[in-house]
Amino acid sequence: MQDHMTKSAAELGRLIGAGEIDPVDLTHAFLDRIDAHELKDRIYARVTPQRAMAEAEAASQRAKVGQRLSLLDGVPVSWKDLFDTAGDGTEAGSNLLKGRVPDADAVVVQNASSMGLVCLGKTHMSELAFSGLGYNPSTATPPCVNDADAVPGGSSSGAAASVAFGLAPAAIGSDTGGSVRIPSAWNDLVGMKTTHGRLSLEGCVPLSFRFDTVGPLTKTVEDAALLTAIMEGASPPDLRGASLQGRRFGALQSVVLDDIRDAPMAAYQSAVERLQAAGAKIVPIEVPELADAMDQAGPLMPGEVYGLWRDVIEANPDAMYAEILQRFRLGAEFSAPDYNAAWAKLEAVRHAWDAAVAGFDAVLAPSAPILPPNLERLNTDSAYYKTENLLALRNTRVGNLMGICALTLPTGVPSCGIMLMGLRHGDEALLRLGVAAEAALT
Repeated sequence: MQDHMTKSAAELGRLIGAGEIDPVDLTHAFLDRIDAHELKDRIYARVTPQRAMAEAEAASQRAKVGQRLSLLDGVPVSWKDLFDTAGDGTEAGSNLLKGRVPDADAVVVQNASSMGLVCLGKTHMSELAFSGLGYNPSTATPPCVNDADAVPGGSSSGAAASVAFGLAPAAIGSDTGGSVRIPSAWNDLVGMKTTHGRLSLEGCVPLSFRFDTVGPLTKTVEDAALLTAIMEGASPPDLRGASLQGRRFGALQSVVLDDIRDAPMAAYQSAVERLQAAGAKIVPIEVPELADAMDQAGPLMPGEVYGLWRDVIEANPDAMYAEILQRFRLGAEFSAPDYNAAWAKLEAVRHAWDAAVAGFDAVLAPSAPILPPNLERLNTDSAYYKTENLLALRNTRVGNLMGICALTLPTGVPSCGIMLMGLRHGDEALLRLGVAAEAALT
């Protein structure tokens, strides 16, 4: 069974379908691996062995009689600790929600379960999902697979670590400003930010109703496509025959290359060259209006999230990590007119973006302009924390502000990803491009 522990979710699903793996044995193997792992308590907030084994046994019976529900029927996954799972704690990485136990699954969990996926447990995350670093002294800070002294990226930090350290074949996270893509990039995974509104947020602990999205963290683009479709309750896209030949990519110059560190820039340039060698046509593009969109992030995101969480936070502010508390309280600086004016400006930028990227199959950028920051320095240097947190999410935030889908792929350089940004509601087309790009980059 150990030979199978590094395989993708789709590969495991095919082996189950061929009768070469039993879902019960597979799930036992992952639960045993989690239990024996020295970092398990920094990755999983809680493991759900009873649920996992019940779901695996049902999947095993279906496999034996040829009634599998999907390709991933019987494959285990982990869930970020903001997705409700009935009878299990869902605390969103915060002591403010300590002891919170929902009585029903989130809709995306329901959809996944109905297609036979097995729930291994809930993974640690940044507090209330409001940080791109993954540092959480309130509960736990998961490890980065490439640097034991660094943070893993957030807020889907434990989700990424569960896959990168071999404690789950795939994971489900959320992305409000980059929270799937940053930990995926820093842990050499594929991360998919779906178009806002594509996947249900019902039963998810919210950060921002206007920007929250659900997305997978996986080993392959195929897995990302399968999981996205399953959580939506749709059929997966046909990825066969995907090619970069003749595809047009806009290489974004505005904002995303500012202050970028040497390693991410070199990795990005190398990845772009490989995409070109595979037949893609890459054209530098400018969208100067993006700078204005970034300026609106203050009133838009902190303004909304503090409005949503203010009463809960101010009833017990000492329960929060000080840096996260301060970020939430920034929202008090903005008025309702500020918030609405920011939305009007953002909509204007979105129109400018749509015009600038028309005619391109996707837009390229480095997934992150920095490498994973040092954990100890984050804990002792407040200025460093603020600088690195803002930089970590800067490039990924473009996708959230523009309301589009985006995909990060490993470049082959540790903790350096390349991001492909697609059209609004163009998730399937982006995943097809992603498969072709993945092949060129491997």
